Amino acid sequence: MVQVIDHEGVRELAGTRGAALVEVLPRAEYDWAHLPGAVNIPLGELDAAAADRLDRSRPVVVYCHDLLCDMSPRGAARLRALGFGEVYDYRLSKMDWLAAGLPYEGHARLVAGVARRDPVVASPGDPLDEVASRALEDAAGVAVVVDGEGVVQGLVGEEEVAGARPGATAGDVMRLGVLTVRPSEELDSALRRMERKGLKELVVSGVDGRLTGILVAGAVRSPGWESDNP
Repeated sequence: MVQVIDHEGVRELAGTRGAALVEVLPRAEYDWAHLPGAVNIPLGELDAAAADRLDRSRPVVVYCHDLLCDMSPRGAARLRALGFGEVYDYRLSKMDWLAAGLPYEGHARLVAGVARRDPVVASPGDPLDEVASRALEDAAGVAVVVDGEGVVQGLVGEEEVAGARPGATAGDVMRLGVLTVRPSEELDSALRRMERKGLKELVVSGVDGRLTGILVAGAVRSPGWESDNP
């Protein structure tokens, strides 16, 4: 029976039991980005000879592009039919892995590769004076306000600090509904979006809304990136 697994399960199987990771997408998509150490066996080539490249004594994890892609369940079922005993379907697949900011191999230039992992962080109840001193001394010039589970709530920067009443907290003045980006987005796309919207920073979060980092305008440029403006 094929078992469905999430990215934490994939990491556990790969780290403790040496599971084989198999991407069943075409070669070009594999070359763009793939899980560390994964092998590429496109679904259309997954015959007995190709399967013999895998060690049948190890667990096998099959993945494709994302939840809407059906190649991973089909590939996992194919391996079971070819006699593999312990087969897992990483149903959420590669985009889930990349969106979590996990390491990858390939030529993709993603936000995850350049975003700062150490933004200034504050809780809604933190005194604004204390938050401001940390935020305004940081290169990003902002503090990211998160709840107790690390979910992004807002931003506090110079504009929010300037109009605050005495004794205010970060939650009282924070900028709501801030734009965020996934670690899996192409860096060029994220940089262009920042330019179009006149943003100095872009908060990076996972699909669960939890903070993973911050992208700061001017601090990074992708090789070959060209501004939309002359």
